[in-house]
Amino acid sequence: MKKDNKCVDVNLSANVGECDYSPSAAPITPAGETIIRVPVELAVLTVRTNLSAKITFPEPVLEIKDVKKRVQIIQCKLLLPGVAAGADPFPAASYNLFLKGSVRKNIQYAAPCYNSGVCVNSEMRSFTTEVPFECIVPIAAGDFINPPQLPFLNARAEFDFFRQQELGHGYPEKDHFLSSDLSQFHQISSQFYNQMPYCELISSNITEWDEALDRKPFHHSANWSEGTFESISEKMFLQFTVKVLQNQQVRVTAL
Repeated sequence: MKKDNKCVDVNLSANVGECDYSPSAAPITPAGETIIRVPVELAVLTVRTNLSAKITFPEPVLEIKDVKKRVQIIQCKLLLPGVAAGADPFPAASYNLFLKGSVRKNIQYAAPCYNSGVCVNSEMRSFTTEVPFECIVPIAAGDFINPPQLPFLNARAEFDFFRQQELGHGYPEKDHFLSSDLSQFHQISSQFYNQMPYCELISSNITEWDEALDRKPFHHSANWSEGTFESISEKMFLQFTVKVLQNQQVRVTAL
């Protein structure tokens, strides 16, 4: 049961006039050169691939009315070689971009529910499925708009201390056991938290061709061109553009 709010009359209390504002504060970064961390564009790639699939509907289909498609990327990883801390990064000849995703298809179709021999009554239905794809795109070092920052490698190093120990009974008094102490363990470790490249999907273009595999005409139908099918063979040419970025420290001039 809906209760009336008797405490506030919204029609009378709502403010529909102009709102005041104050200018934002001046930037606090001093003029001159400064370093900021921003997304840096590494590459813009147009990827092309071909897909083939067999799609089976849950019921007989009279005809396909419309197909809505959406490209979905679930993995876009740029594989980078690591460099040791303090060493000059040596760019590799090529890098690999691993891509994985699918084309989501929503197919709207007419499903016949009555056939009188001359007329066919149908109901509009929809069927949603995904056609997956996976590929590796090699990127030459010279194709980068800006070079990627290579990750620094983690490092671990052990060290020991010298220890002199008595040999005990059966050895000359002047002799000693000279070595490190096995009861102790010493280590220096370094770990770097590098910035991983990431992707943005910019645009996509799909050319498709669908053909029924098992179309059968209606029995005793006066209209010989009418029939149904349940499976189609699909061929797609997929083209999409992705932008590869990485957060990097950039030197800029502040005014």
